[in-house]
Amino acid sequence: MLDDQIFKTVVDSTPLISIDILIKKGNKILLGKRINKPAQGYFFSIGGRINKNETIDNAMARVALNELNIDLKSTPEFMGVFEHFYDDSLYENVSTHYVNIAYEYEMEETPDLPAEQHSEYKWFTIDELLESKQVHKYTKDYFRK
Repeated sequence: MLDDQIFKTVVDSTPLISIDILIKKGNKILLGKRINKPAQGYFFSIGGRINKNETIDNAMARVALNELNIDLKSTPEFMGVFEHFYDDSLYENVSTHYVNIAYEYEMEETPDLPAEQHSEYKWFTIDELLESKQVHKYTKDYFRK
């Protein structure tokens, strides 16, 4: 784990690599309303950074457990690579750039969702999330043709 000042320098100087896991149940997608910057206050897909020396598969398992309280039973389906640019971050006057690898994961049951990263969760159809002003544009990008 990097100390705070070093991590601030990293965020200010380089892109971060992250994964998003879009949880699907039937025709709905689970989104969480973000507590933290960037994208604070928006409904967003569930995800997190990949740590140095951590494989993508291990990062997916860690993110699924920490952010969704689930153990992945199968490999999520690759959706694509996306870029996210934010004017803010957890640091004042520091922007954030993510290179994001998106995956989709089908679930049958809703897990007991943690509240550390999201103030609430909501299931959206793709049409609902594309039309909602509460859903962040980068989440919408996953579903735009």
